[in-house]
Amino acid sequence: MSQDNLIKLECTVCKRVTYFSHKNKKTLKDRLELKKFCRHCKKHTPHKETK
Repeated sequence: MSQDNLIKLECTVCKRVTYFSHKNKKTLKDRLELKKFCRHCKKHTPHKETK
C-alpha cells in the first residue's frame, strides 16, 4: 500500500485523530467527511479528513 493515499480522520468534536484510511486522490478532490464512532467521545460524530 502506498503512503501517499493515506489520510487521517479527525473527530470534529474532540479534535483527536482516531482513524486512518485510504482514498483515491485523482477521483476525490474534496475532503472526505464520514460519521464514525469516536472512542474518546463515546458516540458517533462526524470525522473530517486532515492533512
